[in-house]
Amino acid sequence: MATIQTTKKPFFKSLTGQILIAMILGAILGVIIHNSIAVESAQEFSNKIKILATIFIRLVQMIISPLVFTTLVVGIAKLGDIKAVGRIGGKALGWFFTASFISLLIGMFYVNILEPGVGLNLSNVDLASASDVTAKTQNLSFNNFIEHIVPKSIFEAMATNEILQIVVFSIFFGLAAASMGENAKPIVNAMDKISHIVLKMVNFVMNFAPIGVFGAIAGVFAVRDFNELAITYFKFFGSFLIGIASLWVILIVVGYFFLGKQMKELLNRIVSPLIIAFGTTSSEAVFPKLTEELENFGVKDKIVSFMLPLGYSFNLDGSMMYMTFAGIFIAQAYGIHLDLPTQFTMLFVLMLTSKGIAGVPRASLVVVAATCGMFDIPIEGIALILPIDHFCDMFRSATNVLGNALATSVVGKWEEES
Repeated sequence: MATIQTTKKPFFKSLTGQILIAMILGAILGVIIHNSIAVESAQEFSNKIKILATIFIRLVQMIISPLVFTTLVVGIAKLGDIKAVGRIGGKALGWFFTASFISLLIGMFYVNILEPGVGLNLSNVDLASASDVTAKTQNLSFNNFIEHIVPKSIFEAMATNEILQIVVFSIFFGLAAASMGENAKPIVNAMDKISHIVLKMVNFVMNFAPIGVFGAIAGVFAVRDFNELAITYFKFFGSFLIGIASLWVILIVVGYFFLGKQMKELLNRIVSPLIIAFGTTSSEAVFPKLTEELENFGVKDKIVSFMLPLGYSFNLDGSMMYMTFAGIFIAQAYGIHLDLPTQFTMLFVLMLTSKGIAGVPRASLVVVAATCGMFDIPIEGIALILPIDHFCDMFRSATNVLGNALATSVVGKWEEES
């Protein structure tokens, strides 16, 4: 897997440096606003400055549908036949489900060992704040799972950025194009050129990333008393960070096992996507940039274009770890004992239900709430974790990016060696 050498910019002029500076400045401004003006004014400020983050994320979302469609169709057409698609798809799904199971298991392990929910005071919980999340759980069913997989219209799927539905259509379209051989070559070549134009757009959009991150961080710190949150949720957040750190260690060790010294190069290349995902709490926001970095790392474009869209639907390692952790935490807070067989049943339910909700806002919380309902755990308990969820989401979004970068790189290496 060859790597491309690039001239290094001074740190403060690089995208990574600018994003880190933006995060620090955003946090400082948010804390100043929180401590110097009334609560209502701080909330108004937060709503307005978050528009910067919204604009950045919408600019990225504008690119995702055409990028996924064109790159995946081109990638499948270049693979050439159904056997190649099946071979790579089998490796991808094998990796995704193994990684998901390990992530869920880590969450279950640490929530049982550290017991962050035991002895929690529930008297001051704002149950009304959970209503927008619990309202969405009624849509989380087997029928909804199928609807999120099979598109009824490619145009509707693109309009709503339903990545999994776009993937399904693109696979059919790509296989049909591959079966037509030379007759489909003009269409495939045109899509290849379109994908490169869209990737060029990525460079323009990423220039706005520091401003988007600044708005997101400033908006959160303006309305959250960080010291109060840290004290109130120290045990929950600390336990969660231990679990996430363990997952990172496992992912990086596995990466070194498969990629060797190239793992260091991969980590260097994905620093910017990791920080953007961390700052904006959106792994989706770095999809185009991650595509570009993985191709520069040396993974073949046909592998990247096939793996990443699948990964964004099936391989959310950070979110998976959080789901078992949060679900059992809520049970602990309400004094509900879940024996190990029940917890493993919950784990497998989460493994399946989480795969069909790509594109659902606050998807992790929706799945946790729905799963709690299945196991007679009060779903309003989701209000327990809402105040700290944004900070947890920063870490799980970055973890999702790391997991997908690693999965794509490893499968790419396997394909080179086969």
